Amino acid sequence: MTDVAVSSRVWTIPNALSMLRLAGVPLFLYWALVTEQDGRAILLLMAAGASDYFDGMIARRYGSFTRLGQLLDPLADRLYILATLLALVARDGLPLWWALTLIGRDLVLTGCLPVLRKHGYGPLPVHFLGKAATFNLLYAFPMLLAALPGDDGLLATVFRPMGWAFATWGSVLYLVAGALYVAQVRRLTRPDPA
Repeated sequence: MTDVAVSSRVWTIPNALSMLRLAGVPLFLYWALVTEQDGRAILLLMAAGASDYFDGMIARRYGSFTRLGQLLDPLADRLYILATLLALVARDGLPLWWALTLIGRDLVLTGCLPVLRKHGYGPLPVHFLGKAATFNLLYAFPMLLAALPGDDGLLATVFRPMGWAFATWGSVLYLVAGALYVAQVRRLTRPDPA
């Protein structure tokens, strides 16, 4: 996306989808943690994943890349990942260390933003590996919510191994993608040898 024109427009279809996705985060947490309406929480999580795909597809197809979209899209992804990790840990569906590892990766990358800014760079563009990692995690989370410990129904029996497979693969990709971003930051901010 380095040679794609980036607009300062606010009201685009991809941005509206990202804003709608962001508005769903508190509702997801309410359904997953307060009322434990897992079916609704899972459907909302699936809709958020679909809207993530569609806002990117629309932006690419119609060339509607915006500065706001470059902030909203990854922010929505990170907030859904954080919200789902909180819900899974609170409901014993994921070990705390696993969630902290993924959250730690995001904190490290957040710490890179001031370094980039100091050297005249904005946030790094999302690369394919990062998108694949996020896709795997967002695909795994509804399955893990449907297969919480103590649920031995048919859906839990089917989704538990699939959810853990996608969560494992997504987590590994997420950490590798994070390491690639850090390496990219180091390359961009390294002083030129004189």
